[in-house]
Amino acid sequence: MQGSGEPLRLLICGDSAAAGVGISQQQHAFCGQLVELLARQYQVNWQLAAKTGIDCAGLNHLLHQPYAHSNAVYRLDLVVVSIGVNDVTARHSKAEFRRQIRILLERLATDFTDPQVLFCAIPPMQRFTALPPPLNYWLGLKAKILNQALASELRDWPKAQLVSSNLALTDELLATDGFHPSESGSKKWAQLVFNAIQC
Repeated sequence: MQGSGEPLRLLICGDSAAAGVGISQQQHAFCGQLVELLARQYQVNWQLAAKTGIDCAGLNHLLHQPYAHSNAVYRLDLVVVSIGVNDVTARHSKAEFRRQIRILLERLATDFTDPQVLFCAIPPMQRFTALPPPLNYWLGLKAKILNQALASELRDWPKAQLVSSNLALTDELLATDGFHPSESGSKKWAQLVFNAIQC
């Protein structure tokens, strides 16, 4: 999508939320909403690399595949990452999660011209209506722990930041599956990321 401002090379990557699962049209999903906001100020050249069920290690593999046999450096200005929910459900440790985040950041810095990287915080999974109690409580606690690990790792990376929100995760912000963001949830999410980009 092209705007009239400066060029912006954008990669949105991650899990099923980034892929737009739960929403019928991509323009109403997170990536579509974010690109629409950015296109008001930039000439946006964007790509989406996302897959259902993917964890951080899987994302590293996904990003490696298209570029594995090339010596080229791919130019990106901004990367938006949605990852962590599947690391929570797989019960990955803080140490393993931080290690995979570090691998991801090293790849982005070396193979993609050191772009600005925005990580979306893992949502409060205790509010996912698809998860029955007490499972929702324990997964919500695990999400909080991995968010803390993510925040700790990002302190060592000046060009990376965590985008978090104190918004209450209400039912209207969830898709009918009770696990992914709805159109209105995606709109609020995109606005949060857009605001972070402007800071």
